[in-house]
Order: sequence, then C-alpha cells, then structure tokens
Amino acid sequence: MKRDIKAIVTLLATQSMINLGEIVDPLSKSTSLNLPSAKIFIDLVEVLKKKTAGNLSVEEEKFMKDILGNLKNVYQNKIKQGN
Repeated sequence: MKRDIKAIVTLLATQSMINLGEIVDPLSKSTSLNLPSAKIFIDLVEVLKKKTAGNLSVEEEKFMKDILGNLKNVYQNKIKQGN
C-alpha cells in the first residue's frame, strides 16, 4: 500500500464505515453501529481536508471531497433511519 494522503483518507474512511455498520469489522467479524465513533473518523477526515487545503493535487482534492461527501451521506442516512 502506498503511503500517501489517499492511504490516510482510506484508513479513516474505512474505520468510519466499520462504525457505520457498512463494513464487517475484521476483528469481531460482525457489523455494528456506533455513530459517535463514526463521527470522530468523519471529523478527522474533515480536519485533514482543511489542514491540507492548497497542498494537494487536483486528484487528491477530488478524492478527499468524494470520500468525505460519501461518509457524510451515509452518516446522515443512518441518523434519518433512527439508528
């Protein structure tokens, strides 16, 4: 795995999706919903986006924006579902 900004964002996004119950947790081999933990990882991606603004390639910026948008959508959908 490359060690770059995309790898960091992917790591944070994966943890968020695990906590959103969208991905099986590789340790417990099950899915569970933990919205507060998911929000922490989403917030970390948001902080990373702000701190790297102006220092990323166009491709990296788009990648981060797309991932962040997807995470926020899934999070909001979980809230709307009453989870």
